Amino acid sequence: MISIPRFIIVALAAVFSGYHLLLAVYSINVPRDKVPFIAAMIMYAIATAISLWPSKDIRMPLWMAIMNVAVCIALPILVTAQLDVHGSVGSDYSTWYPAAIGTLMVITSTRKQHFLAWVGVLSLAVQTTIWAGVGALATLGVVGSIVWVAVSHVLSRSLAKIGKDAQQYVVAEREAADWQAAQEAHLFERQFRLRQTNRMALPMLRQIVARKGDLTDAQRSECVYLEAAIRDEIRGRKLLNNRVRDQVMRARRRGAIVTLLDEGGIDELSDAELERVLNSLADALKSSNTDRLIARTVPEGSDVAVTVVGLNSSDGGNASALGHAEEDDEDDQVDLWLEIPRALER
Repeated sequence: MISIPRFIIVALAAVFSGYHLLLAVYSINVPRDKVPFIAAMIMYAIATAISLWPSKDIRMPLWMAIMNVAVCIALPILVTAQLDVHGSVGSDYSTWYPAAIGTLMVITSTRKQHFLAWVGVLSLAVQTTIWAGVGALATLGVVGSIVWVAVSHVLSRSLAKIGKDAQQYVVAEREAADWQAAQEAHLFERQFRLRQTNRMALPMLRQIVARKGDLTDAQRSECVYLEAAIRDEIRGRKLLNNRVRDQVMRARRRGAIVTLLDEGGIDELSDAELERVLNSLADALKSSNTDRLIARTVPEGSDVAVTVVGLNSSDGGNASALGHAEEDDEDDQVDLWLEIPRALER
């Protein structure tokens, strides 16, 4: 959409307003008394200058719009009181004020004070009719001023609606772009997980096919470890590097239950900080001999990046052997509690 700079519109309005004043100066010798005539010119110039003065808010303040209406009422009274209603109506430029009032009310309407703009031009129409009759509405240009205010009103409303629609389209486009980016991210994540799962599971799947499902006890145990490792890749996400994977597998092979939960708390860490945190986690897994190990990320805003909890079962690990490892046991004893900081202290 092509937009016209605001200063160009203001400059054009100033030129039109100045033209009306030029016509008034040209006919300065027509009125009987020049003082009210000049006072009307000054009032109009001040009101126009204030209305066109640069402002951050496009909508004209109420006090300014009321001032413009007051000028619209005062101008005809000041000018027509010094003119001959029979000799001056439409015969020279001394009746410059209807077009000037129309211009001022167009500015008022453009700055979203439509009601008061209509009050201004209708007061002009009433005064003109009282002073020179209904026929003067056309000869003095009052009808033209009313038409210009009507056009300004319609265009202002239309442009406001277009601007609102354009803003809605921008929001919709941004939401569509965000949705597409999210879909692409999900697709990339799925493809990455599939490739990783395929890389990890393919050797074991080939063994299963080669042996036609007749696996040894050691191979079945490897399948269980493999399934847990694949689950780690999904639930652990950024809690994994090669050292952590190696220590998790070592802990499982000695019979420990290891759970890794990444809930997005370390996504903002830099590569160096993340590597430090993961190496600390690997060291904690390596030095622990507990029956259960749980590593979980901490939400952003905390000084802690990852918590590591080690539990020893009160039954000596029999619950794990019976397949109840996922159930909480109130009698489990905390053997390890470690908080890995998000950043090193300086």
